[in-house]
Amino acid sequence: MTDAKAVVELTAKDLQGPGVVACPNPKMALWSAHPKVFIDVAATGEGKCPYCGTVYRLKAGEKVGAGH
Repeated sequence: MTDAKAVVELTAKDLQGPGVVACPNPKMALWSAHPKVFIDVAATGEGKCPYCGTVYRLKAGEKVGAGH
């Protein structure tokens, strides 16, 4: 296990449902999988997975609107 924290930058298109993203994401290795959780990034522009510590962050200038 590593202490290095991964940061995943997102665009508004990457978000699912009401401004959330699922972790683990499809690019993560299967061996490191944990239960799927949905992380709210719309509220503050950033969210952290409680299992693996991956930080999901909206790219600079990205806006999440109600009309998506």
